[in-house]
Amino acid sequence: MTETTRLNGIIRAWEKGLLAHAVWAQAERQVAIETSQSPYDCAVFEMEHNAWDANALQDALQYLLNRKQVHQMGSLAPAITPIVRIPANGSENNQWLAKQALDRGVYGVIWPHVNTVEQALNAVSACRYPRPHSAAQPAPAGARGDGPHVASRYWGLSQQEYYTRADVWPLNPQGELLVFLMIEDVQGIENLDDILRNVPGIGCVLIGEGDLSQELGVPRQYEHPIVVDAMAKIVTICKRNDVRVGHPHVTAKNVEAVVGQGYTFLMSAPVKSHPVIDNARALTRG
Repeated sequence: MTETTRLNGIIRAWEKGLLAHAVWAQAERQVAIETSQSPYDCAVFEMEHNAWDANALQDALQYLLNRKQVHQMGSLAPAITPIVRIPANGSENNQWLAKQALDRGVYGVIWPHVNTVEQALNAVSACRYPRPHSAAQPAPAGARGDGPHVASRYWGLSQQEYYTRADVWPLNPQGELLVFLMIEDVQGIENLDDILRNVPGIGCVLIGEGDLSQELGVPRQYEHPIVVDAMAKIVTICKRNDVRVGHPHVTAKNVEAVVGQGYTFLMSAPVKSHPVIDNARALTRG
């Protein structure tokens, strides 16, 4: 096995010019086992609206691994890349949640309700180790505490190897960690251009259309013109700043429109068959 292979399957898909497909998952053993046999690139362990349980997350990460897949792939890269959505809103600046998730081995953190430059800086800083001012990509300054023992073992690397790769992409081209900012408030949309221009290290913006529709007065009416317009603004701003944008509710019915609008991180609910992935891949091939 090679240690130079791209470990993060989301980044690997993007670097190949492909869409990255993710599935929402609960941090439970059986769910992780079933997800490990799916065709997704990524599992997003939902711990914003589910209980935060770091031990359950660690168990789920272990059960997501499949020794046969690891052997067949001939790589340390997991077949399904695990990331987590933490419960704290951006304004709460709770770095400890990201620290505990990263120390257990996840490859990315989704931060809900990020609305300002300061909140975005906090999110990126929480996912980086401190480094000297003379180092490459020294800013945003890292604030992650040093406790890589479990994560390095999960990644299959020595601790020193883990340090070199546990940084945020695309700021660090060799980094394997992704910082997702959820933009799901009017204030976040208003500040998004400033956020993306002033905060390096953001891997993807994930639209929170559910909460956004609540604030706009049309709860869960995702096709309402006011919601569609707000989402289009987010996509436009992300494209202008060359930042990836993700959609949290992709189905077989809307996948063609979502792909056409420029989303490259497609999230789906768990299903027995996978028409979203099949349809999306057919669209990109065609």
